[in-house]
Amino acid sequence: MALRCGIVGLPNVGKSTLFNALSQAGAESANYPFCTIEPNVGMVSVPDERLTKLGDINSSQKVVPTTIEFVDIAGLVAGASKGEGLGNQFLGHIREVDAIVHVVRCFDDPNVVHVAAVVDPASDIEVIETELMLKDLEAVERRIDRTQKAAKGGDKKIKEELAFYERLLAYLSEGQPVRLFEVTDVESPWLKSLFLLSAKPVLYAANVGEDDLDKGNAYVDQVRAIAKEEGAGVVLVSAELEAQIAELEEDEKGLFLEEMGMDASGLDRLIRAAYDLLGLITFFTSGPKETRAWTIAEGTKGPGAAGQIHTDFERGFIRAETIAYTDFVEKGGESGARDAGVMRSEGKEYVVADGDVILFRFNV
Repeated sequence: MALRCGIVGLPNVGKSTLFNALSQAGAESANYPFCTIEPNVGMVSVPDERLTKLGDINSSQKVVPTTIEFVDIAGLVAGASKGEGLGNQFLGHIREVDAIVHVVRCFDDPNVVHVAAVVDPASDIEVIETELMLKDLEAVERRIDRTQKAAKGGDKKIKEELAFYERLLAYLSEGQPVRLFEVTDVESPWLKSLFLLSAKPVLYAANVGEDDLDKGNAYVDQVRAIAKEEGAGVVLVSAELEAQIAELEEDEKGLFLEEMGMDASGLDRLIRAAYDLLGLITFFTSGPKETRAWTIAEGTKGPGAAGQIHTDFERGFIRAETIAYTDFVEKGGESGARDAGVMRSEGKEYVVADGDVILFRFNV
């Protein structure tokens, strides 16, 4: 699955520094607005200790993690929806991602310019949200104009669709993001057809100083309060610290995190949180040649999971020989799991669970 998370925020909040640490792609990062114009893209491995364990059990020649694509989108400013600061271009980039990682500045530093000259996370979040919603209002208004013309024919279904768009417009006009707007199964396709920016799920990345990584600060409290109202997640990261960690060798990273009293880097927590935000789970295929993690949406059935490996697997799906991860490890691999009777033969209606180790049987 080609999954994309867009990293957004005001200029100079640490987006590009965070992106560089995530992907080590070397995006330009500097102390002035609009340093990033064209979006930088980086593929990031999703950390999963289970993958290494499975690879060790099978002495796999290769171990391949699943990935998420992160897109570093230039800093938005007030007026972006009207084209300020190349806003139309930047908002177009957001339209192409599956979820938004909203980086919010939660640190004081007189040497790093703030576009509004004062650190105020609540205000910063409001600026970004407002610009997304203003752009959405334009899109909904255009759709209403077209649907009104079509509704003149008296078609009941089109009139219902028009009523939906008018209700959505009223909701947006009240300053509410579309991701909080409740829709029915019938209305869902109408909403999806609009490709609205504020409909995308959001994860807040509170960029703090190193000393505030543990508990946060008053700025982080503002972000947490807003996230709680929305049912969104918050991850504390120190972009500068993560940039330093990213330059270390793998064995050095472990020692550094241990000295810092951290069980995982802020980036690992951010990646996992983004993965969860999109409602994703992981299943595994494992053998002597390769152990690989695969990404699917929660609720995916056996044939759909098989299709992530190859479309032929989905078309010719017969069954999925499935072992829960804990059983696979406890029994020492596939052979031990089969002998213990914990290897299951699942059919087309089986809903794949996170951590399943699967061997697919199919007709070519």
